Amino acid sequence: MKFLLVFDFDHTIIDENSDTWIVKCAPDRKLPNGLRNSYQPGHWTEYMGRVFVYLGDNGVKEDEMKRTMTTIPFTAGMIDLLGFIGENKELFDCIIVSDSNTVFIDWILKAADFHDVFDEVFTNPATFSSSGYLTVQNFHAHHCAKCPKNLCKRKVLKEFLDKQLERGISYTQIVYIGDGGNDLCPVMFLRKNDIAMPRQGYTLEKKISQLAQDLSPVQCSVVVWSSASDIMSYLKLLIKE
Repeated sequence: MKFLLVFDFDHTIIDENSDTWIVKCAPDRKLPNGLRNSYQPGHWTEYMGRVFVYLGDNGVKEDEMKRTMTTIPFTAGMIDLLGFIGENKELFDCIIVSDSNTVFIDWILKAADFHDVFDEVFTNPATFSSSGYLTVQNFHAHHCAKCPKNLCKRKVLKEFLDKQLERGISYTQIVYIGDGGNDLCPVMFLRKNDIAMPRQGYTLEKKISQLAQDLSPVQCSVVVWSSASDIMSYLKLLIKE
């Protein structure tokens, strides 16, 4: 009996967007208008690539970025929740599927000593070039019309589950914890027995309730959370059952 916990990262594990937080490193803590306005819907990763070039051009180094990123606050109750999951790893497999990048997530989890809680992290690969610039790439290619170009979280989840099945691992239930519009696609992949946990007041919750109003509700159960202690209470109930 094992549960799979799937976490988004921005506005779920941390209480901010890691990609917009890095702007604190920019001169005057803001981006020039031309750069800010260059974002095109569905092409966030390319936009962040341009942001990282701007930071590099302005002499922002890796250690300054790291210092800034590790000041991002965790969502209320999240530190206790991740501690609880870490103590019960025999019951929970735990993955992150995020539109952030490997460098940011790595820094934040390691600084808080939560790296071992997660079995795998699926996010856009990032690395520092020889000239000290942070570069980022799309996580994968996909054909899902609903998702941004760099990442379809449903595809990630499905491929992970298939790979686990090949290893002989299947899950009693999947619990999907997220907040954003790009979390809807994987939530619609969940079965009746699974649980979607959208963050209260965020896009995912609004999209799920809109579907219910349109009489095409998601198949899985829906449990809304506002603090990670709500998630912890719910997981404690699940493992008691």
